[in-house]
Amino acid sequence: MMISAPPIPPSPRLLDQLREVLRYRHYSARTEQAYVYWVRFFIRWNGRRGPLRHPRDMGADEVRAFLSMLTTQRDVAVSTHNQALSALLFLYREVLQVKLGWLDDIQRPVRPRRVPCVLTRSEVAALLAGIGGATGLLARLLYGTGLRLSEGLGLRVMDIDFEGEVIMVRHGKGGKDRAVMLPHSLVRPLRTQLAAARALWQHDRQCAVPGVTVPSSLVAGDTDTGLAWQWFWVFPAPRLTLDRRTRVERRPHLFEQRLERAIKLACAAAGIVKPVSVHTLRHSFATHLLQAGSDIRTVQALLGHSDVSTTMIYTHVADVAAGGASSPLDALLPPPTQARQPQPAYA
Repeated sequence: MMISAPPIPPSPRLLDQLREVLRYRHYSARTEQAYVYWVRFFIRWNGRRGPLRHPRDMGADEVRAFLSMLTTQRDVAVSTHNQALSALLFLYREVLQVKLGWLDDIQRPVRPRRVPCVLTRSEVAALLAGIGGATGLLARLLYGTGLRLSEGLGLRVMDIDFEGEVIMVRHGKGGKDRAVMLPHSLVRPLRTQLAAARALWQHDRQCAVPGVTVPSSLVAGDTDTGLAWQWFWVFPAPRLTLDRRTRVERRPHLFEQRLERAIKLACAAAGIVKPVSVHTLRHSFATHLLQAGSDIRTVQALLGHSDVSTTMIYTHVADVAAGGASSPLDALLPPPTQARQPQPAYA
């Protein structure tokens, strides 16, 4: 009697292979989402130009044509161009394990150095006054500590040390940890926020809601880690959502768009015409520290910059804003005289 061979399991789809390698290398969920998007876009765009092909059957010509289309037709930013290129290079090198010379010949566009948008202290005060609730507290925290938006939203209960007046930033950009100051003015609002967060946490435990997401290195050791209070979000979202990776409904932190919309509305109400974004709070934090006399190395450590040259851009903004150089025009023309105010008739 012939014994039939066991069925050969189907090979995983390309995008699933891409996700698997990204997670094995501990890339962030945001990077995974972006890389999957660009690889899918690359395959579909080339499929519209001819027969649909696997990336293994394509090469330098198709990659260069795709990147050229992004620049000439889509007019994408340099950072977006580099992200698409990084996704394709990761696909070929790490997933398909293609070692071809043309991969090394593809040049990245150089990102121009831009002077960041910085608000004055009065503009920051007007902006923050227009945002209330947990969103307003988050905005104050970003300006008061220099945190990136993702770092502020990703704070856990255990990351705030009230006694030591320190906030721990874990798994920041580049996977690095650092410590920043806890502003004195935010101690009481943060305690109030944690009390509201704890009420949500207790509600989730009573309703048997799955725990919050935790770093993948901890999941294998203890599946109940995400249920613990110390791992709960400082800024939890009011509603549950479906986790894209695990397909489990759980509670995330606040969504980024919430603060972005609030800042746009607050700027309009305050009459601020500068191109303000959430990251402007971080720029303003660094510039105002330097204007107050803080050392450049201290600011570099607080911002989490690997290279001090990245932090140096704020010294230029701080010097100009502080009147480090006067215009030669002011030496030629006398200062304008103020018009004499008419005296009231009863004076």
